[in-house]
This record gives sequence, structure tokens and C-alpha cells, in this order.
Amino acid sequence: MSTSRIRLLLADDHPVVRAGLRAVLETEPDLVVVAEAATAQEAVKLCGTTSVDVVLMDLQFGGGMHGSEATAAITARAGGPRVLVLTTYETDVDILAAVEAGATGYLLKDAPPEELTAAVRAAAGGRSALAPAIATRLMNRVRSRAESLSPREVEILQLVARGLSNQQVGSELYLSPATVKSHLAHIYTKLGVGSRTAAVAAATDRGYIRR
Repeated sequence: MSTSRIRLLLADDHPVVRAGLRAVLETEPDLVVVAEAATAQEAVKLCGTTSVDVVLMDLQFGGGMHGSEATAAITARAGGPRVLVLTTYETDVDILAAVEAGATGYLLKDAPPEELTAAVRAAAGGRSALAPAIATRLMNRVRSRAESLSPREVEILQLVARGLSNQQVGSELYLSPATVKSHLAHIYTKLGVGSRTAAVAAATDRGYIRR
């Protein structure tokens, strides 16, 4: 990354929006816009040919690749730039899709200039940059997921905690191994984890099961 100025790519299909962003960002001595893209595809391509530290990415481009798809493509590259989503869309679906795609931050276009520039610097430094309202929604979403384990899912986790395999859990509960595996996938999503061990630990921490 540049030691002096943070290099930015603006990805938005509205020229007026890009011009406005450029005008705001380039008043800061440590920020410079090095490229602009009118489509998500163009943003992905430019990130492969231009030295960029942070991409300011819209989500909707009036057809073609979605901003979340472009974010996933950009962040999948080793040493690629950070992506800061800047959009008017604030539904849970949009927010989660962007975060899961690898976005470092998520801001709404009505953010004040000082919040925008602070978010760009945070993203460049690898730190999360979420608008307060977005952070609150994500926390509420995590809490609601954590509170929604079904009695059957708790049963399965209790058996997993005892060291039983999917086959053994299925035998205990008269379920097929495939059904047990499906239940575990849902449990991982709800608890925000990626393994049996982590699921047991998270469920124990939250009081679903005892060790």
C-alpha cells in the first residue's frame, strides 16, 4: 500500500455521483482517485490492472454484475484492494451479501464527508468501517440468529458435544446422516461458526448445552 496517499477506485454507474465523490475525497491530502468504473465488471477489471488501495463500490449498476459479486471477485485476489460499499441500499439482504462477499465497510450515500473519509482510511488500514445504523442492524441480526436454535438443533448439538458422529447422532434420533448434516449446516449459520467444535463452544457459551 502507498505510504503517502491512499489510492481509490470509484465504482458507480452515475457520473454525477462519481464526480461528487471525487470532489469530496480529493480535498483530503492523503486521498487520490486513480480510476473510475461505470460497471461492476469494469471495476473488477481495473483492480487487476491498476494499483488501488480501496474501492468505493455501489451495489446496483442497472444490469449486469452486482456490486456484491464484484466485491467477492476483487477481495478473492491475493493482495487485492479493500472494498468499501457505498450505496443507498440498506436492507438486511444487501448488507449481509456485501459483508459475506468480503467488504471491509458499508456506508450509505448520505453519510457526511467526514464519516466517508474516516471510513476510507479505516478500510485502507484493514479495519472495519460500518455506518452506525448498519452496525446496529448486523448486531441485531447476529443476536436473532443466536437465539433461534430449535429444540431439535439443541438435541443434535448435545450429542455432537458427546463426540458422536453424524451417523451415531442419526441413530440416536432416528434421522438419516444427510438430515443430521443439514441440521448442522443450519446450526453453523445461526451461530456464525464453521465447525462442529466451534458450534459446541458457541452453544455452550450461550447456554444451550452444558459440558
